[in-house]
Amino acid sequence: MSEKKVMLTQDGYDKLVEKLDYLISVRRLELADRLKTAIAQGDLSENSEYDDAKDEQARLEGEILELENKIKNSEIIQGGGDGNIISIGSTVVIQDIEFKEDETYMIVGSTEADPDNNKISDESPVGAALIGKTVGDVVQVHAPAGIIEYEVLEIKKG
Repeated sequence: MSEKKVMLTQDGYDKLVEKLDYLISVRRLELADRLKTAIAQGDLSENSEYDDAKDEQARLEGEILELENKIKNSEIIQGGGDGNIISIGSTVVIQDIEFKEDETYMIVGSTEADPDNNKISDESPVGAALIGKTVGDVVQVHAPAGIIEYEVLEIKKG
């Protein structure tokens, strides 16, 4: 079974690589020092510092493995299409039709989604509804509060 492709912008890819490098070159060494210090304390059977360091080491190695897999299976999204049709990498301005409120989002792959910074996944309800749409299109998004309608006002090239 092949791994699912991880869709990333260049910026998202660079951040994953930077985080992986930090975990390998800094955090791994810090943990190795913690383990050495804990081992030097003697009896490991009742050494909570040693147990904590081993647990943290297992979590760290799991995170490193996960990042390596994401990077290995990543596909870099090139610049949000032509600016006429919404795709991953596009920045869009949409208007909530009922409340006449404009919202700006960048459509990204699920790995990079960060709603607090207006980056929504192409797999989210709003993101999925917007993919393939053009300026002037109205989309309906099924939300817990009911159906919300948005009009696409602008598509900015990635």
